[in-house]
Amino acid sequence: MVLMEKKVIFREARESDVDTLVDLVVRLKRLNEEFDALLKVREDVRDRAKAYITNAIKDKNSLVLVAEYNNKVIGVLKADIRERFFNDPMIEGYIIEFYIMPEYRKQGLGTELLQLAIERLKQRGAQIIAAEFPSQNKIAVEFYTKQGFRPIINIHAKQI
Repeated sequence: MVLMEKKVIFREARESDVDTLVDLVVRLKRLNEEFDALLKVREDVRDRAKAYITNAIKDKNSLVLVAEYNNKVIGVLKADIRERFFNDPMIEGYIIEFYIMPEYRKQGLGTELLQLAIERLKQRGAQIIAAEFPSQNKIAVEFYTKQGFRPIINIHAKQI
């Protein structure tokens, strides 16, 4: 899809966006499930996502941004400001959710949304930005690498 009619708007999420954001976050979680069985989505995922997004929009240590096109939310980025207890720089912006609807990808929207997030997180005191995503998600690895990110921690899991 070529975005020609109107410009994409990037903005902070509002409570009126919650239902749409729940749909996007659930889509992201189901996509993550495809990368690894340990990321199996819970049955109550929609309820959990609604509470999660609603709380994040209200939380001063969270940032929820949306990409909107023709009055439709087509992407979401959720990040938190958190303290790194043992490392300098001490304050990091931590991207936890990042999803652009497939039909709107490969047009630079992810890069623009990420750059806005970095600016906003920096304004809130972040001195480093980290991103969390499934290690088998080669698309995310390629995207973040292109944006100047590099791996610093691996998390390994085993179901017991």
